[in-house]
Amino acid sequence: MTSYLACMGTRPEIIKMAPVYRTLKERGQTVRVLHTGQHDGMAQALYRFFDMTPDYNMHIERKVPTLSHLTAELMQGMDEQVARAQPDVVLVQGDTASALVGAMVGYFRHIPVAHIEAGLRTGLPEPFPEEKNRELIGRLASWHFPPTPKATANLLHEGIPAHQIHEVGNTVIDTALWVKRRMLHEQPDPGLAPDALQFLAKHLPARLLLVTAHRRENWGQPIRLIASAVGELLKRHHDLVVVWPMHPNPDVRQDIHTACNALSAECRNRLCLTEPLNYPSLISLLAHCHFTLTDSGGIQEEASALRRPVLITRESTERQELVDAGGAWLVGTDPDCIVEHASKLLNDKATYQSMQLSQSPFGDGQSSQRIADILTRMH
Repeated sequence: MTSYLACMGTRPEIIKMAPVYRTLKERGQTVRVLHTGQHDGMAQALYRFFDMTPDYNMHIERKVPTLSHLTAELMQGMDEQVARAQPDVVLVQGDTASALVGAMVGYFRHIPVAHIEAGLRTGLPEPFPEEKNRELIGRLASWHFPPTPKATANLLHEGIPAHQIHEVGNTVIDTALWVKRRMLHEQPDPGLAPDALQFLAKHLPARLLLVTAHRRENWGQPIRLIASAVGELLKRHHDLVVVWPMHPNPDVRQDIHTACNALSAECRNRLCLTEPLNYPSLISLLAHCHFTLTDSGGIQEEASALRRPVLITRESTERQELVDAGGAWLVGTDPDCIVEHASKLLNDKATYQSMQLSQSPFGDGQSSQRIADILTRMH
């Protein structure tokens, strides 16, 4: 029997690692979880939801808010925990600091590394530091699990041996569809904050726009521009309501509040600024929204599984497959561009329907089964 150590500490990692954990466990494999501590409170709720209790917990002290300090803390802590666990395989997901450090620790200790969601690239300096994290993990992993042909091509172009690359789809589709099925048998909006519940009860079935913005490159002026565009959409479209779960960073929140407080009372009444959503609530709102305006990579993928159009508030995306398939538009943070494209979705039924993809380009919900097939066959 092979033993696996799944290293994760942020919300996206947990969401995308959960189906792999569940599938390997169902096949009788030993899978332990190392929680690296970045999104601690939010993470613990997710671990409970996915019935995935961490076996090892790290507590990061962010005394200095720099990536160097975070990486150093993660390196020391994860090396100690990997030494305790002595796994046969280290599992890492995506492009976070914990994924990079997990891959480095596995490499240093001669433990093979499996990289879930490998091969994503923008070919640009941004997103920072995720783009370089992905590239570096690509030099360290033994198994590469790209989600799409484009990601596979990126790895081959970088010289990764073809026999180490296994195109499987994206595990986030597995999770989104699993949660959607689960919601059919349970209360549809578990954990929504009271303000959001009251807002939705008051305004639905008006058309709902779900907005999220969290990427570091959008902090400051770009966030203010996004908020300005949202305000303009509320002015122009009186049947539109907006739910915006805010990033925890106080400066980001202040920028959003400053822009939104300038709105008229009538527009402000159709805007709900709320706390970050738990995962089932996010999937519920995605399933019910008209479209989403986001800089999140995960939401691009999840929205595609739920047939919801996406406006991406970035200049580039490592999920270009969704843009190419017609399910998303890159709109950046220019308010005029955002308002123009959002208004097309609100005014033109044919355009809207053309962006409701019949199948996600990121997978069919069986990615974790393919990963488990490969790992159990090859190790």
